Amino acid sequence: MASIITIAQQKGGAGKTSLSIHLAIAFLGAGKRVGLIDLDPQESMTAWYKLRRANFAPEDDLALRPASGWRAQSEIERMKKDFDLVIIDSPPHAETSTRLAIRMADLVVVPVQLSPMDVWASEPTLDMIAKERSQALVVMNRVPPRGRLADELRQKLQDDDLPLAQTSLGNRMAYAASLMEGLGVTEFARGTVAADEMNALMGEVLARLDNDQ
Repeated sequence: MASIITIAQQKGGAGKTSLSIHLAIAFLGAGKRVGLIDLDPQESMTAWYKLRRANFAPEDDLALRPASGWRAQSEIERMKKDFDLVIIDSPPHAETSTRLAIRMADLVVVPVQLSPMDVWASEPTLDMIAKERSQALVVMNRVPPRGRLADELRQKLQDDDLPLAQTSLGNRMAYAASLMEGLGVTEFARGTVAADEMNALMGEVLARLDNDQ
């Protein structure tokens, strides 16, 4: 039975869909069968997946299935039977499907950019995760070169005892460039810092899932 990973963040622009895709491709490269669920009304993950299918031969070990509204739970349950991992890109607002995706998740990954506004705006998402008694992992995303503000915000998150990932994702062009090709960064830019970051995050996610079993 598959583990379910939900990528959730009520604040728009945090890089939720990008993280969903890159993490899925990292798992695919590690030999996992990965199912994708796009609950975001913008359907950015779906657009990327269509581009990938148009440019490359179909992959049995990576599949995206549409799911929305009342169909979401049944589709997630079906995918659990066919894949090792199911990754859900949830809507950016506190919709019913967001709560469902969080409730069904074995791990909820929350991308947060290093700005005070983004950190504050993440609190409703983390509150929802706590209310649904799900496990959270906060990932610092699009992190600029080290500076005083970045260090202060990271320290604040640690002081607040949030489940902060050791791996941070830098503000790197390779992430966006790979998506434009229908790829993930671990395929498009092997051996780069960006690919190393994503593989390291994948390892942390797997460790969290293993500890939860």
